[in-house]
Amino acid sequence: MTTITATATPSPPTWALLQRQLIDAAGAAAPLMVKKYTEPGGVPYVADNVDDLYELFYNWGLFYAIGGRDEMLDWALQEYNAITRFFDDGHVGRVHSRTGPEIHNEYYNDTEWHHQGEGNMLFYDFGVAQPAISENVRRARRFAAMFIGEDPEAPNYDAEHRIFRSPVQTSLGPQLEADPHMAKMLLWGRDWEGMRYYGIRASLHPMIDYLEDGWEKDPMRRQEITELFTKAVMHGDVPQSLAATALVTNAYLYTGDEKYRRWVLEYVDGWLERLRRNDGIMPDNVGPTGEIGEQRQGQWWGGYYGWSTRFSPRIRLNSSIIAAECALMLTGDYGYLELLRSQLLTHLDRAVTREDGQLLVPFRYGAEGWHEYGRFRIVDLAHLWHASMDPTDYELITRLRAGDRERDWNVLEPFGEKNNREGESEYARFQYYDGRNPDWPEQLMRAELRYVEEATATIEADDRSPDQLVEDNDEPPNPVVTKGLTQMTLGAPHSIYNGGLLRATVRYFDVDARRAGLPPDVAALVYDLQADKAGVELVNTGPESRTLIVQAGAFAEHSFTAVELDGAAAQAVDAPHLKVQLPPATSARLDLGLRRFARTPTYAFPWHGDRVPVALPSPDFA
Repeated sequence: MTTITATATPSPPTWALLQRQLIDAAGAAAPLMVKKYTEPGGVPYVADNVDDLYELFYNWGLFYAIGGRDEMLDWALQEYNAITRFFDDGHVGRVHSRTGPEIHNEYYNDTEWHHQGEGNMLFYDFGVAQPAISENVRRARRFAAMFIGEDPEAPNYDAEHRIFRSPVQTSLGPQLEADPHMAKMLLWGRDWEGMRYYGIRASLHPMIDYLEDGWEKDPMRRQEITELFTKAVMHGDVPQSLAATALVTNAYLYTGDEKYRRWVLEYVDGWLERLRRNDGIMPDNVGPTGEIGEQRQGQWWGGYYGWSTRFSPRIRLNSSIIAAECALMLTGDYGYLELLRSQLLTHLDRAVTREDGQLLVPFRYGAEGWHEYGRFRIVDLAHLWHASMDPTDYELITRLRAGDRERDWNVLEPFGEKNNREGESEYARFQYYDGRNPDWPEQLMRAELRYVEEATATIEADDRSPDQLVEDNDEPPNPVVTKGLTQMTLGAPHSIYNGGLLRATVRYFDVDARRAGLPPDVAALVYDLQADKAGVELVNTGPESRTLIVQAGAFAEHSFTAVELDGAAAQAVDAPHLKVQLPPATSARLDLGLRRFARTPTYAFPWHGDRVPVALPSPDFA
């Protein structure tokens, strides 16, 4: 392995000191949250659906993998295992008032991919943090089996037509029947205001022209609508299910088993073909034989989380991003980005300009055509550009910026739930790499540190007893933030919140501790991003020597071609790893040549070789 030794001894930049302060502060706050808001053993006091409880700790494994304190991984594992057991039917845990236990065989048995993906974030990052945990390897294989047709108890997948048999796939198989509760919530939502974005009332057009208020109170009408909903919605597939590619890719990253790779490409190829048959627009529903609009008289719109729903772009595009990223990583074929780029252009090519010059795009399509115009979010374009590093995709972002009259792109939005979900901080990050926001690294670290300090103060000031916490049922603050650390240290947008795998230009491993993440006292900044190179600055802020490995890509999917230290002559490299030695109070600016998507991706650490070692056998599902 090529070894680079730092010699420069400048004063540490402010961003580096703030970054280490942030990592320490979030690490100190995490046990306060666990102690205050969970039982001994980890079960949270708050009562919510299982995916929402996983979400309370969704990024703790990632924080550890970036460089958080050693105990972070143990706390993350404790919470995942405690929540899983508490909801699992095998443990007779907490039950949903309508569906019973929400977990079977350690996986969801009553929800679709928007919510499965949210909860899976915690599980996916265990592979990034420490892949040699045999229990999680076995889980990864078992969960994947539920979706690729290997688990006889969960026959979700139809290999002949390359579809899932229902929009709701579970550990107990596809949900093929609706009930009045589901139909009411999804069709109308009048009494479920917080759930209205699921609504697909318009999807019944032209089969039903009018849905009167109170239809669910008439037994005959309730049965009629529920049966119609079952036929139109519950038999066939929707593109939102493309998020399942991350679960199967997760199994591949652990095992390298070719069957997982084949399945991901087979499923993605099926949707790409349907997209092309539909004039470049992703149809939001297919029927039992994979035909577009098969249950809706040929109508390509109106599906579950489809074009006619309130939050159509966010939910629908998230799944396209996840699948495109997985397929590209598994093949090195940039053609798979058509799955995402075509959908972004579907919106942008239909944009209009308001009188003040603000660019607006249509978010929804229904019987009235394209409608509900609004400002387009940057996070989808940021993921596309990071995947392709293509100038044309870069220009799509500049086009968005040129038409944005309502936002100062240099200003960081406050950190919190919206920023995590919507990717608001991507505006300021793009400005930095475009040479327009040089203070972004320092601003970013100050913003995240301020959020951690406020969350910590909230936890420390909360003097409620466990009984009061249960009664109030308030979701506690998560003092662990990773969005800015991901952007800054890994050189990538944060993973898609609803089930995306980690994105990274580079990542790091502590050689002395033999673990993932930056060593103590070391800060990192990816200061340059280009198609064939990246710039990384490493700073040792402490009094001890540190040695780390820099890896090309989140999963060693890239390869380094050259390295320059502090502007000196370049050394040739042909490997996914570099070793960097940082004596006390030194820094290194590395200009790295990069060949992207040139290697087989894996969770294996640099000292593991090509495959993840596990202490116990991890057999096939059968």
